[in-house]
Amino acid sequence: MGFQFAGSIPLSISNATNLTHLELGGNELVGKVPSLANLHNLLKVTLCTNYLGTGGFDANELSFLCSLTNATNLMILVMQGNRFGGTLPACIGNFSSTFIALRLGQNLISGEIPREIGNLVSLQGLRMDDNLISGPIPSDLGKLSHLAKLILSNNNLSGIIPPSLQNLQMLFFLNLSNNNLSGPVIFPMVGDLIYLDLSWNHLSGVLPMEIRNLKHLDTLDVSRNILDSEIPSSLGNCDGLTVLRLQDNLFHGPIPQSISSLISIKELDLSVNNFYGEIPQFLEKFQFLEKLNLSYNHFEGMLPTEGVFGNVSATFVAGNEKLCGGMPVFELPKCVSQNSKSRGRVHKLKLTIAIVFGLLGITLVVTFLHLRWLKQRRNEPISSSLNDSLFNLSYGTLLKATDGFSSTNLIGVGSFGSVYKGLLQENGNVIAVKVLNLTRHGALKSFKAECEALKSIKHRNLLKVLTACSGVDYKGDEFKALVYEFMINGNLEEWLHPNPAPNVADGHSKKLSLLQRINISIDVAFALDYLHNQCESPIIHCDLKPSNVLLDADMVGHVGDFGLTKIVLESMSDTRASMSSVGLKGTIGYTAPEYANGSPVSREGDVYSYGILLLEMFTGLSPTSDMFRDNLSLHNYVDKALPLQAKEITDPVLFHEGESHNSSQDLPRERNCILQECLETVYHIGLACSVEEPRRRMSIDKVATQLHSIKKKLSAASLLG
Repeated sequence: MGFQFAGSIPLSISNATNLTHLELGGNELVGKVPSLANLHNLLKVTLCTNYLGTGGFDANELSFLCSLTNATNLMILVMQGNRFGGTLPACIGNFSSTFIALRLGQNLISGEIPREIGNLVSLQGLRMDDNLISGPIPSDLGKLSHLAKLILSNNNLSGIIPPSLQNLQMLFFLNLSNNNLSGPVIFPMVGDLIYLDLSWNHLSGVLPMEIRNLKHLDTLDVSRNILDSEIPSSLGNCDGLTVLRLQDNLFHGPIPQSISSLISIKELDLSVNNFYGEIPQFLEKFQFLEKLNLSYNHFEGMLPTEGVFGNVSATFVAGNEKLCGGMPVFELPKCVSQNSKSRGRVHKLKLTIAIVFGLLGITLVVTFLHLRWLKQRRNEPISSSLNDSLFNLSYGTLLKATDGFSSTNLIGVGSFGSVYKGLLQENGNVIAVKVLNLTRHGALKSFKAECEALKSIKHRNLLKVLTACSGVDYKGDEFKALVYEFMINGNLEEWLHPNPAPNVADGHSKKLSLLQRINISIDVAFALDYLHNQCESPIIHCDLKPSNVLLDADMVGHVGDFGLTKIVLESMSDTRASMSSVGLKGTIGYTAPEYANGSPVSREGDVYSYGILLLEMFTGLSPTSDMFRDNLSLHNYVDKALPLQAKEITDPVLFHEGESHNSSQDLPRERNCILQECLETVYHIGLACSVEEPRRRMSIDKVATQLHSIKKKLSAASLLG
């Protein structure tokens, strides 16, 4: 790479009155952009991939755009990958009649899209992705008859997709994903649309039959919405599709025969819906199919074995309880023949008759058994599962598993109890037992809150609870405990701030690599997104911190400790969250500042805690460190260091020893720049999550998406090993 400019853009740039191309992209420029009003001859302005802007601290920092209205032949403005904040001025609608491309992605722009943008009648490309833009999509965009590419993904846009977008016949690329859009699915009814991504919104209703008109469509992604319909048979007309993602909706019905015409399909994801019926045989014949996900539906019958079904790393069918057969590795039950089914029905009839007569005898002893149970209750504690699928463990079993709750098995002490490692002698399973200290004020409430939260939730990034034990111990005292799946790698706190002494067992201290930190941060974001947006009623964790993130053998993150959890009943004017938030403490350093003023718990409060956690994971600094005093916080510390000192504030563990291939001294300049850029983006996400004003915080689903983008970028540059 050649020489890079640094510092601010000089005011003297306005003297270059004959300039036609101002191309300053890929430098290290900072600060505000001066007025360009004197540059009447400009055709193209490129400011991308710098550090320009103030991150939103100056609401008018985009006012320089108005000076470009003097450039009557301006065609292209490229500003993505900076720190521009504030709102877009309405004056952009006064750009030249020849203006064709506006790229503002990957900034911190807020406010609404000005409707005046509809005046740019020659506009062909509009990118505003990865910002903080809110409000509706202006219907005036439907006036842009030449628009070919529209990307508004990863913002906070709300309202419906304006029907006027159906008029954009030149559009071939439309991405509105990761917003808060609601209402019906809208897309151009005619034209050459190739890419359509409406995922991660709140769109409802049906997938329109008019999809048949998009004969050139290559990618269709409407996942993570609330669409409720059958797959329209007309989708089979889109025979050029290579990617079809319908997962995480309310789609139902069988897979229609018309899908058999999608012979070019490479990825088909129908998971987490209500599809039923048999899996059609034609899926075996899709020779280009590289990924097929049918998980968590109601499919039944025999699982095919040919084609993609023979590749267990490409096919996913978990959560379909009535499937049988298939490759042995799927571990599905063997399929039962019709003759076997007939014999089974006869057997069931005989069994039913026997049961009826048996019940007569059982009735005679029920009273005796019930009385005996009551007598024994005091001496033999009972264990009640959180749901019917969980096994029961008595107090005596837990006592034996933990060697009498021995201090040698103590693995943690929390606000309301202690956690012990245990070994079940019956099956050899290792468990973690959280024993509540019922003498502590709030412990019983914590137990009930955790049971309430855990009984109806299930996610790979939430700590798996096995059972809840509630009864009396051998002294006759009340006993309550929660039993969890044991996490062999402990908690995130131990890895971020390990004991200075080396681990005797393995001969080295705990260290987290860059890849592990990225993955864990994504895991935690997924867990929060599930709690906030995918449960029947939103669940607010209220105590997110490193010690409550547990790590399994594969270093996958699991969020645990739901003792302060609040379930928000959004349909009620007086939410359970606000009723129970009085006196909420959380943990100093991670608790959202508005809680101190009595504000009710909220998703935004969890997002604040996540932001602090993310900053801690990459700086290696605790928010309660002694260095943070006199109005200096972890948030402010990171904010002041950006954009030029991202590496200097990063945990040095990432640049030496186990990460020697990531050493800033050894990296080629280009890879070094990518690492710098990705670290800065991580910090921007952490800062955007932990801003003081709740409504300005980034939503957790967008956090996960942006972190995935960072991971892909680092992987492409071979910076993740």
